[in-house]
Amino acid sequence: MTKERLKFQHTDRKSLVIGSIIATLIAITPFLYTLYKSVPDVKTWDTFFGIYESNYYESIHVLAWTLITKFIPLFLLFIWFFTCKHWWYHTLLVPIAMYVFQIIQVFNDDLIFAEENQVIYLLPVMAIVIPSIYLIRARIFNKINEANKSLEELEDEFKISPKNFWAKIKQYF
Repeated sequence: MTKERLKFQHTDRKSLVIGSIIATLIAITPFLYTLYKSVPDVKTWDTFFGIYESNYYESIHVLAWTLITKFIPLFLLFIWFFTCKHWWYHTLLVPIAMYVFQIIQVFNDDLIFAEENQVIYLLPVMAIVIPSIYLIRARIFNKINEANKSLEELEDEFKISPKNFWAKIKQYF
């Protein structure tokens, strides 16, 4: 076998393994959603991690259900964000930030309303993401008017594609 063919087969296997892992993670989300049913319907829960008392929700079961309903969409958004190949994938940071703030608010026992003033916390994220996406979109359409490239070729030109998962994470921090 030639060196190029071996490289292709290695890349193809790696892609198959990563794709299988991602597909499995997405496929188990209904199971993850039902995990809250294994949590007792009590105000105080004594586990080997420690004792947790739910003051706001008055039930650990309700707290677990609330957390799961926030965590599952966040989990799926992270998968979408790290696997998206389009130029606009940075806009997914807005709903990701929204769900992170909602999870933080769930743990805040002193809250009166679970989703009050959330937009204020999202403004810094939106102030960076929205203008960035608009500028990238404007550059793409300027290049379309100047050149005979297809939209896919222009998306590839603007796409930042790190070589591995950790490089993609480091790109944002």
